Amino acid sequence: MMVGVQGRGVSDRELLDAGALCGHLLDPTSMEAFLAQHRKALFTDDMFADLFRSGRGRPSIPADVIAVVMVLQADTGLSDRKAVARLRSDIGWKAACGLALDDAGFDSTVLVLWRRRLRDSADPKRIDRTVRGVVDATGVLAGKRLRALDSTVLDDAVARQDTITMLAQQIRRVRRMIPELAKVPVHDDNLDFSRPLCDWTDAADVDRVVSELTEDAFVLILAAEELDDLSDAQAEAVGLLGVIVGQDVEEVDAAKGRWRIAKRVANDRIVSTVDTQSRHTHKTSHSYHDGYKAHIAAEPDTGIITASTLTAGNTSDADAAPDLIADEGDDIEVLGDSAYGTGEFRKHLDDREIDSTIKPPPLRTAVEGGFSLDDFAIDEQAGTVTCPEQITVTIRETKSGRIARFGAHCRQCPVQHLCTRAKAGRTIKIHEHHALLARARSDAQTDEFADLYRQKRPLVERSIAWITRARRRLPYRGLERNQLALTHRVAAVNLKRLITLGLTHHPHHGWTLTPT
Repeated sequence: MMVGVQGRGVSDRELLDAGALCGHLLDPTSMEAFLAQHRKALFTDDMFADLFRSGRGRPSIPADVIAVVMVLQADTGLSDRKAVARLRSDIGWKAACGLALDDAGFDSTVLVLWRRRLRDSADPKRIDRTVRGVVDATGVLAGKRLRALDSTVLDDAVARQDTITMLAQQIRRVRRMIPELAKVPVHDDNLDFSRPLCDWTDAADVDRVVSELTEDAFVLILAAEELDDLSDAQAEAVGLLGVIVGQDVEEVDAAKGRWRIAKRVANDRIVSTVDTQSRHTHKTSHSYHDGYKAHIAAEPDTGIITASTLTAGNTSDADAAPDLIADEGDDIEVLGDSAYGTGEFRKHLDDREIDSTIKPPPLRTAVEGGFSLDDFAIDEQAGTVTCPEQITVTIRETKSGRIARFGAHCRQCPVQHLCTRAKAGRTIKIHEHHALLARARSDAQTDEFADLYRQKRPLVERSIAWITRARRRLPYRGLERNQLALTHRVAAVNLKRLITLGLTHHPHHGWTLTPT
């Protein structure tokens, strides 16, 4: 469907207007009922004017209709096809969009086009930003300085691929994209099916297939280096093939050309040739996923999400945290579990003079039940470390950081069995931000810390639950597309929460909360 000029909503109701005829059937506290009444105040035509600068071509669907459908779609987790089917058949959706009962809706490709224009625009998060503007207008967060941080794993939209599948698929893709490489001899038997023919119960046969695919990959990569004027897409495809070989296989016998699947896992390992930005991740030692991480900051009492971002699944929570509070003033207080307790993030908060209640990671001991780092007196100003037996050594600067070695002092120590098993004696490595981490561990022992953490930190879990309620699996491939999807889901969550708190709009007073 070709779309040119931005469509404009009209205030006149049609004869079969769904809201006028059936509005009384809707739950008055539902999002559909709210949007039926306040849609135009929330999503104005001017809000999307920059997406259609031409002024030529066919009029698009009105901006408020598209915005409503995107929010309802994010709330329900429906695909584009199912969302437009819902719009055609659901009275509530028709009423929310201001459509007539007999309106046939529009083609699902319209949603694809609008999302693409949003991603390419200077303000792709405008729907989420608009809802946050309503949050600010109501004053619901006035005086509420706590911001709880958390993350959840979202599954990617592609099937999991093992090493052999990725190698075979990328070899086929490279030969298809670069005609010259299609003429290079390879083991065709491994490429005739979706997966190579192999006795998967026989380790030797599996290694045979891996060796053949690896040999083919190297031959194609070397042949590609002889070609001139490869396009960016072609060069990227060859590069990806090289990455897969480098990360997933290891040499067994160079003379015989034998390879096997690597026994170790490469850092930042690509897990799919279909979505190269997806990564392997886990929130616990028993929960493994391939996909992305949704990181949020939320005000714990109201559940309003104040910031969100999407990252590859292997991004640490602490690395994503600064973005979640970048737009906040310095008068907030950050709540977080031990994943946010790194020295780097604490330094970021300290530099901004932001208070925090973040659970420190537990200290490891060299001997079970023995002395931990906090049992040693570390004086950074004097450059010394004193052990529990009052032996003091000097902190030395090394290539790997600041280290204090007790060495021979440990040999005759009566409590060595509680300190170290190392023959060379106990070694203490002092973190770059040791003082901040030590102070955090001390603060965590206070009743004030415990009371605030227990009462407020768990409340962010309900905001996480609202994010994943519709679906945990992301709808698209790639970080950029799914980032936009997350912002729409956050907008839907916040709007529903505001409606629950009594959101309404008055022509003269604007957005207000009227508790019921």
